[in-house]
Amino acid sequence: MSAVVESIMGENAKPAGPAGSHPPAAVNSQAPASPPAAIPARRAKKRLASGGLFMRVAPPLLGLALLVLVWQIIALKTSSFPTPWVTLKEAGVMFADPFYRNSPNDQGIGWNVLASLQRVGTGFGLAALVGIPLGFAIGRVEFLARMFGPIISLLRPVSPLAWLPIGLLVFKSANPAAIWSIFICSIWPMIINTAVGVQRVPQDYMNVARVLNLSEWKVLTKILFPSVLPYMLTGVRLSIGTAWLVIVAAEMLTGGVGIGFWVWDEWNNLNVPHIIIAIVVIGVVGLVLEQLLVALAKAFTYEQVNN
Repeated sequence: MSAVVESIMGENAKPAGPAGSHPPAAVNSQAPASPPAAIPARRAKKRLASGGLFMRVAPPLLGLALLVLVWQIIALKTSSFPTPWVTLKEAGVMFADPFYRNSPNDQGIGWNVLASLQRVGTGFGLAALVGIPLGFAIGRVEFLARMFGPIISLLRPVSPLAWLPIGLLVFKSANPAAIWSIFICSIWPMIINTAVGVQRVPQDYMNVARVLNLSEWKVLTKILFPSVLPYMLTGVRLSIGTAWLVIVAAEMLTGGVGIGFWVWDEWNNLNVPHIIIAIVVIGVVGLVLEQLLVALAKAFTYEQVNN
């Protein structure tokens, strides 16, 4: 033990200089220190951040500027087409009071958007109540998949507006017919994506459930639903976009209060600036609905980690 200690002490001990020698000179503390390595790294990080901000902001602004430029050129070539400045002034007047109500056929754009959203919400909700459970059943039971497969393949390509006369014939009213069109166009993405998600559940999960003798309810709630949720939300996101597209066209044909009917009424009045404003509003509302469901899908989507 003492030998080991002595050997360690011998390695760590500094060799003594010859007798009478002076200790080494101290390092001059006033010598300029080299710049720390963190400063160039910080500067590079700032440059990357500024470049990333530029790439996020500049392209959309350039795209909007190009759109306004093309719009201005068209307005200069066509006297009946309003310029961006005229449309902007009309938008200021319109959005100063978007919820006025003078009569059933003379209401602000806010009421029309809310009426369309109400129809979309009703039809979309009914489609979710029917389509999601049906998608689980089709994906889980092969017999149902074979039975409903030809029906879905036949009816899915049909234009949603082709179902509008059927709704008018059955319901005898424009509002339920529009909701029916939303329902029939929204249900197919939910059924297909949910069924595909169920069929892509790893077989190992189902084998474990079979070994543990889990009930069908436990398999559904503990295994299938968490695994299928990302697929299901993708179907929901596709459905809401289609529903918002269809309601505008359906309201143009059925009339009443709604953003589609409002656009058609403004066309009859030859109020082109209001039509352009309505187009922008329809796009913004559709974008907001899309982004909300994208955020919801990201919140419930997970990535499988490979060991």
